[in-house]
Amino acid sequence: MDTPLSTIAVVGLGTMGTGIAEVLALAGREVIGIDISEAAALGAVASFEASTARAVGRGRITEEERAAALARFRTADTLQAAADAELVIEVVPESYEIKQQVFRELDAVVPPTTILATGTNALSVTRLAAESQRPERVLGLHFFNPAPAMKLVEVVSSVLTAPPAVEAVTALARELGKEPVAVGDRPGFVADGLLFGYLNQAAAMYEANYASREDIDAAMKLGCGLPMGPLALLDLIGIDTARTVLEAMYAESHDRLQAPAPILGQLSSAGLTGRKAGRGFYTYDAPGGQDVVPDALTPAAGAEAGAGRAVASVGVAGSGTMASGIAEVFAKAGYGVVLAARTQEKADLAKGRIAKSLERSVSKGRLSAEARDETLARITAAGSLDAFAEVDLAVEAVAEDLEIKQQLFAALDKVCRPGAVLATTTSSLPVVAIARATARPEDVIGMHFFNPAPAMKLVEVVRTVLTADEVHATVRAVCAKIRKHPVDCGDRAGFIVNALLFPYLNNAIKMVEQHYATLDDIDAAMKLGGGYPMGPFELLDVVGLDVSLAIEKVLHKEFRDPGLAPAPLLEHLVAAGCLGRKTGRGFREYARR
Repeated sequence: MDTPLSTIAVVGLGTMGTGIAEVLALAGREVIGIDISEAAALGAVASFEASTARAVGRGRITEEERAAALARFRTADTLQAAADAELVIEVVPESYEIKQQVFRELDAVVPPTTILATGTNALSVTRLAAESQRPERVLGLHFFNPAPAMKLVEVVSSVLTAPPAVEAVTALARELGKEPVAVGDRPGFVADGLLFGYLNQAAAMYEANYASREDIDAAMKLGCGLPMGPLALLDLIGIDTARTVLEAMYAESHDRLQAPAPILGQLSSAGLTGRKAGRGFYTYDAPGGQDVVPDALTPAAGAEAGAGRAVASVGVAGSGTMASGIAEVFAKAGYGVVLAARTQEKADLAKGRIAKSLERSVSKGRLSAEARDETLARITAAGSLDAFAEVDLAVEAVAEDLEIKQQLFAALDKVCRPGAVLATTTSSLPVVAIARATARPEDVIGMHFFNPAPAMKLVEVVRTVLTADEVHATVRAVCAKIRKHPVDCGDRAGFIVNALLFPYLNNAIKMVEQHYATLDDIDAAMKLGGGYPMGPFELLDVVGLDVSLAIEKVLHKEFRDPGLAPAPLLEHLVAAGCLGRKTGRGFREYARR
């Protein structure tokens, strides 16, 4: 058994330190909050009193439990107050000099058995431990903000850390109701290591004027189910804080994807650090406010790029899940739909799939039987593209193969009437290369739906350098009618969602390759610490490892960045036929149905 950790000192009473102190005191620990600022100490006490009063009001704790917790929390302005602590957690500013000074002073104050924990998320725990007189008792204990609400705690070991110290703080984290994950010592650890690379790439995407801030954030919320878009999240974290973390990560990895985007430095230097300053990527109602207010970059309500073409009928080419889903979406919105496949049999099977989907909606009370029948009646199954002769919009949803799509668009060019809009649902291929297979590339555009199309609200609207304004306006209007949220982006690999999502997934695989953390710990870290609906390995197995590898290869080929090269482990699993849920084995094994 290691130290029982009943008396704990928290050094630094900012937002994070105050939150950690609250969690500890409510869990029955004696807590000494230490800060050289009297205002910070008073603020911590006031915050604790207010939060526990709210907890009583909501029935989460009793008045007696509140009084006992408040009695267990005291403040001091000198590290001498930590003399009896069995664990000290420092959450002072992210500076080696400041943290090392704290550790040196603590070495002279606390007993040799005391564990010293750093709350850093950007600095080397090993380097901090090496400066201490007790490196075997130094580790990282990384809580997430707000500490009372967030379940994840990363327990960070250096090569010097003794296992009993790790076991003691891991047990403490569990007693606090947290989910501890064990990680090694590298900047960002797991959650921030994956999260900040993604945030950095989103900032670079915005800086390149590839997509608007609103479209980038909407794409990641609607396309990936994230609670916040990346630019809004950077404003919440603090743009200066994010830049500090990225600088530390880049210094360690020399990965260009982690080199802070210049815009982060420019905004930081200008004092536009996010919500706390009242302005960052967005403008807020006040410093520290959370309500976004319009500014010069806010798009005008209802503004569209001119008038579009009339669309009354839609052709959907394909017979798979995506084609069926798209046809269902258009038919539900009142469009006449021609669903064409290579044979009449395949087309009929696809329509049958739609009928089953509509029936499920009826059984769940989401759709009336009358609406089901009307929707199905609007869909005509056809065994040839010749049935597209009079459609106003043709949408292809066939195999993700450039040659196949080019052949199909060459056929559509001959069949579809002049003025019909031709759309591809590709997620990774160059739209312009598909458009050039026709004699009317100005009529071709990307409409990237997400699977399952009836449920997912996002459509990435992809313009090429040849797409006519009128065609773009047409598709935007159609998206509104089918109740989808369109986001505009240019014609480059990955568009918005995949260009930000798959490097993050690839980096997660690299962590496992390097034996840095386990699949389960990485998945838990991203769900609990990042608010992701699925961990990266859960998602990879659902998407399909072969699909993921294909997208990674396209991104690497287009951007030529070494950091985007597919992880060898992913290539090995695909070569072995381990493609995820669809084969029963990917990163994990699944029961055969």
